Amino acid sequence: MEGLFSLLLFAVFFYVMMRFGCGAHMIHGGHGGHGQHTAAGGDNTDPVCGMPVPADSGYTKVHQGTQYRFCSRNCLDKFDTNPQRYLGKEQS
Repeated sequence: MEGLFSLLLFAVFFYVMMRFGCGAHMIHGGHGGHGQHTAAGGDNTDPVCGMPVPADSGYTKVHQGTQYRFCSRNCLDKFDTNPQRYLGKEQS
């Protein structure tokens, strides 16, 4: 019976952490509305969709020595498919 209680306690803790804690950020690929700041001196704008990406969230890719940040895995995959399309849009 003590093992069952420990299992249930762990399950509740796991649920709370995944729902409201760190696990909640995994679903969205970022931190939602909080932490909307950029790193000092850095441009954290997604080159695919133009959305600002907080410095501590999203996805990162280094392309030709430059680090780019992406709001979602979908934008990162689009960039990987054709980087020049999005780099050309950013430079104009």
